[in-house]
Amino acid sequence: MGGPGPGSVALITGGTGGFGRALTERLRASDVTVVLADLDTPTARTTAADLGAHFVPLDVTDRAANRAVVEAVEGEHGRLDAAFLNAGIAGRPEGLLDVDDFLRVVDIDLLGVVYGTEAVLPALRRAGGGAVVVTASLAGLSPMPGDPGYSVAKAGAVAFVRSMAPRLAGEGITITAICPGFADTAIIDPIREHFDAAGFPVLTADEVAAAMEAAWTAGEPGAAYVVQPGVGALPYRFQGVPSAKTAAGETARLPSALLPPSAR
Repeated sequence: MGGPGPGSVALITGGTGGFGRALTERLRASDVTVVLADLDTPTARTTAADLGAHFVPLDVTDRAANRAVVEAVEGEHGRLDAAFLNAGIAGRPEGLLDVDDFLRVVDIDLLGVVYGTEAVLPALRRAGGGAVVVTASLAGLSPMPGDPGYSVAKAGAVAFVRSMAPRLAGEGITITAICPGFADTAIIDPIREHFDAAGFPVLTADEVAAAMEAAWTAGEPGAAYVVQPGVGALPYRFQGVPSAKTAAGETARLPSALLPPSAR
């Protein structure tokens, strides 16, 4: 798998937000062609132009639109080497459980990742391999009591990455997840004053972007990288679960038919 450099092409969904802007600056410094996909607004288009990136409108909840964006990227730039599935929103914390809000968050933060992955895989195969980097969250590893929709969506994104990784590894495609703690982006604006009052450290967008870029160049398949202030990016070590035992007390092995080809 290659990394950022002249001739390579990267797609970033939710690309005109804080993480997307910081990542674009890093990738453009390596002469990567960057395509930012986001909701179509004058601000989004201006942001992309100011960063020296291309812009394509995209609602990540639209499955067909995800495929159309990838087709447009290949049609204009000839290839796709990395996809950063970064679009996401937080839920509204009001009330005990707002199911409509819950489903809206899951639709964007989880299904948007699934649709995006489906769309980019054929292009990455045609490029001879590449990387999918999913923006998950620390909430996907340690759920937030105040935002169940966000926690479920991000936990689902981590599980999706871990499940897909062995299926893709044999094709030269690496899929990883980035799990930042609280970061200095618009998503914390409604609660920013509480962090300021408590002196709680928050990540800069560039710290997260650095982890995203590193996941492209050297990510371990299926890894979930925790990113925290003062710590940097570290792969999360998932605790194992007890294995089934046979009648003879030996560790039972899954039937090979249930395993991806690379693990048989």
